[in-house]
Amino acid sequence: QLQLVESGGGLVQPGGSLNLSCILSGNTGDSYAIGWFRQVPGTEREGVSCVSANGRGRVDFVKDRFTISRDNAKKTVYLQMNNLTPEDTAVYYCAAYIAVVQSSCVITSSVAYDYWGRGIQVTVSS
Repeated sequence: QLQLVESGGGLVQPGGSLNLSCILSGNTGDSYAIGWFRQVPGTEREGVSCVSANGRGRVDFVKDRFTISRDNAKKTVYLQMNNLTPEDTAVYYCAAYIAVVQSSCVITSSVAYDYWGRGIQVTVSS
């Protein structure tokens, strides 16, 4: 089994930055694509970014401001979030699925993601 734990969230002012971390543990030997999702209470969960198993493929639904990366040696995936706005306020989740295609990932649907962290709050407010 794979476990994922998010960290790095909190309260930040508009225009500020946060760097979220997703630490993988357990059965990390398989090739996993990793995605970041966020959810506001009362709304549907939406995909933010994903990175493919080999790190070469990325999808970013928050263009330019958010950057996903992974460090396989540290078993950690990061989401660098810059120029944050109040609309970015949400609970952020990292998730993983065992990749069939090593060079791409999907974020338009979460159906493939079998492993989820418990989420971390990001609040952007003056």
